[in-house]
Amino acid sequence: MHFDKTPKEKPCCTLPTVKKLLEQKRRRETSGVQPPCTTANTSPAATAVLSELSPSEPFTCRGATSSYSDMAMSCEQWTPSPEPALSYYTSHPGPSYAPTFDLQMASAYSAQHQIPAFGDTMSQSYDCSVDPSGSSSWELLGSSQIARHVFVPSMDAGKLEEARMLLNGMDYTCQDEDGDTILHIYTAKGLREYAYAAAERQRDVGKLDAREHNGKTALLVAVTANQPEIVQDLLSLGAEINACNNKGQTALHLAAHYGFPGVLQAILSSRPSVNLEARNFEGMTPLHCAAISHSVTMKAWSCTAPADVSLQAKAAEKLSCVKMLLRAGASLLSQEIKSNKTVLHLAVKEGNIDLARYLLSSPLANMKDFVNMKAHGHTALHMAAGLHGNPHQEDILQLLLSRGADPSIRNLENDQPAHLLQSGMHGEQLKLMLKKRNSRRRNVSLQDQE
Repeated sequence: MHFDKTPKEKPCCTLPTVKKLLEQKRRRETSGVQPPCTTANTSPAATAVLSELSPSEPFTCRGATSSYSDMAMSCEQWTPSPEPALSYYTSHPGPSYAPTFDLQMASAYSAQHQIPAFGDTMSQSYDCSVDPSGSSSWELLGSSQIARHVFVPSMDAGKLEEARMLLNGMDYTCQDEDGDTILHIYTAKGLREYAYAAAERQRDVGKLDAREHNGKTALLVAVTANQPEIVQDLLSLGAEINACNNKGQTALHLAAHYGFPGVLQAILSSRPSVNLEARNFEGMTPLHCAAISHSVTMKAWSCTAPADVSLQAKAAEKLSCVKMLLRAGASLLSQEIKSNKTVLHLAVKEGNIDLARYLLSSPLANMKDFVNMKAHGHTALHMAAGLHGNPHQEDILQLLLSRGADPSIRNLENDQPAHLLQSGMHGEQLKLMLKKRNSRRRNVSLQDQE
């Protein structure tokens, strides 16, 4: 039997996909080879397919284990792993990154880049310089300064008018087979004036927050592409700030994960409408994502010899994102849903002493309660005791004890932190330290009762 097949309708946009353009750009940046400038096409391309902004969608902060048996404190020797290979939760309290997670996205976009299809350099006036020593200018901003700051450098009036004229003869509401509009495309390429003109038109017809097949709005595309000016433009035009993609990731989640302080500041400038405690579908807030991402970069940096200055700078940016979220009002006490971990648990579990030190320096009135919060029965001190072989184990234990960690607390298996320490001389020394601190705590308690 013969059936006539109707030819598949071609999408309205037939130019090279944005996914391919961005992947080519990522390969060029990775290899360090500069592409030849091309002037074959000097006008903005029509809508193309934007199936993914990031290779293999690297943002996959996985939820934690759902039962305390999975959190058993069976420990292994701590060995740093490279940044591009990690997977978050495993069954032991020490480093939990395995080669199932790709974090190449951080270098896939830059604030200043060259687009071969247009032959010009898209230079932004935004500057996010970070001192390799670890300090960052973003850390100096308080929440009130963040709220007042707005990214509104002047646009090129000529380009903006050109973009508006171009859109007059174009179906700017068209979505291709992947759901991408011309606004998604211009945003991904960093063409601010053209993105602004397209956003004006789509706002007028109620499609400013149109989603592509992965649920990304143009705002989420701008965040992932590290385009703070376009983020601010879209928000000023009324883009939904708390919109999330198909994984529940809001603009804050993405900016926090990738460690883009400029983008994060642009989002926080739209307070109070931004939801600092939004949960993705893994039950994590933006603060959790920022903490996990910082630990990833710190671990990668720790295993490079000599120290990689670019990783050090990236770690500083990611730590500044943690600080900006906290200063904007994100809660230290928030627990991710699947295992009840706080950001302190997340930092200690990975031996991230820099992050743990900053978190414990916060002026919390109930710091002792915070330090002793449990994640499926385990306190941060239990997790620190399980960091066998980690070079920062002793320092983290002392840091937690100095901030009120209670060594007498037992987990669901009736173990105190001392029971989880490694065997050998070093383990015995740490056990003695915990025992002395516990005795001192009891004496103070008895004196208070008298």
